[in-house]
Amino acid sequence: MAKTRPTSNRPRQWIAAGMLLAGLALAPAAHAALYGYIDDDGVAHFSDEKLDERYTLFMKNGGELKSPSVGRASAGGQIDLETHKLYRYVVNHPNIATVEPIIRQVAQAQNVDPALVKAVMAVESGFNAGAVSPKGAIGLMQVIPDTGARFGVSADARRTVGQKLADPHTNISAGVRYLRWLMELFPNNLELVLAAYNAGEGAVQRYNNKIPPYPETQQYVSTVLQFYRFYRPGGAPAGVAGGGINRVKMVIGGRRNMP
Repeated sequence: MAKTRPTSNRPRQWIAAGMLLAGLALAPAAHAALYGYIDDDGVAHFSDEKLDERYTLFMKNGGELKSPSVGRASAGGQIDLETHKLYRYVVNHPNIATVEPIIRQVAQAQNVDPALVKAVMAVESGFNAGAVSPKGAIGLMQVIPDTGARFGVSADARRTVGQKLADPHTNISAGVRYLRWLMELFPNNLELVLAAYNAGEGAVQRYNNKIPPYPETQQYVSTVLQFYRFYRPGGAPAGVAGGGINRVKMVIGGRRNMP
């Protein structure tokens, strides 16, 4: 299982590895690929191109698995262990069974695609409910207390907002409410929704409702979309507006501040 390292608040550079308003209009999708490997420390690395010999093709055509059957033997009769481990990490993470019922319940209540929530969660925390950033982003959806307070989490005599956000249901609820709010702020533009979730809606607005020119945010948007296409039942979404995104290069499980 990939380790989740301490993470920082938005904006941030390195993203932890790792879902859409019903009927959201999208433009044609690029047939992107996703490469990856898992290092000796169990940390998963993903990129949208083969950066070096360690990277193997994990996903192609914007969501088609290279080896959809875990443990499938290659032509030479040997199991592709890297693909096996990446598939197991993304599809069979031990925490997914616990959080999926919560995702479905909360996403349905907020009219958000559960597959999008799952993709954001994969990238934000690697499904680690205990992930906490140095600046206080908490839990599965990496929600900061101020954001949690904006979206329905209130302190009481026994627990602070931050303590409440450690609860998976509370954390997912706050994160999905924020996604839903962003979908209304940036209608029919999932790229801007994700960029705002990463860098803040103010950053997107400062750049005239475009993805901010932060490589880290561009990487975040690209990678969440890749995982969204992977998790979405029935295949890839129709696409996204806005054209190409720069290279994705990340260590799953860690992030740091952007300059």
